Amino acid sequence: MLPYEKYLAEVLIDETTLQKRVAELGQQISQDYAACNDLLMICVLKGGIMFLVDITRHITVPHEIDFLAVSSYGKGARETSGKVRIDMDLTAEVTDRHVLIVEDIIDSGHTLRFVMDLLSARRPASLKLCTLLNKPTKRQVDIPIDYVGFDIENKFVFGYGLDLDEKFRNLPFIGVVKPDSI
Repeated sequence: MLPYEKYLAEVLIDETTLQKRVAELGQQISQDYAACNDLLMICVLKGGIMFLVDITRHITVPHEIDFLAVSSYGKGARETSGKVRIDMDLTAEVTDRHVLIVEDIIDSGHTLRFVMDLLSARRPASLKLCTLLNKPTKRQVDIPIDYVGFDIENKFVFGYGLDLDEKFRNLPFIGVVKPDSI
């Protein structure tokens, strides 16, 4: 048995399906930003890193990347605390740039609302959001999502950047955690 298998209830999105959708999103972003020469992609760490790396391989317009680390979950937490803090701020200038936030998953929307408000205050030319996973039934705060990989049910998921107590981000698929396995 592989170490993750004791936590895995099911593979929700397999590797092939994931990579196909990531390529489609990259192509759509490339089309939408075809006239843009100053796209700044901001990855929300840590969960968004795998998605960012793969999607940039499919984006044909010139772009830069930067990283923002925010947290609203404690170690081992399955639910957000509702309190968002900046753990690492951007190094790139946002003002008058076309900004695309790259996120792994949107649940309640509180964290992304904080991030969007933070970046909006820095006066970008445009600000859009791309998320790999969207849980619309968990939404407590309205968030305009421009690019969605997959809408999923309210399940606790891990793999492909999403952690299970900081582990298993390296899995090439999105799995559902077995109830009562953690």
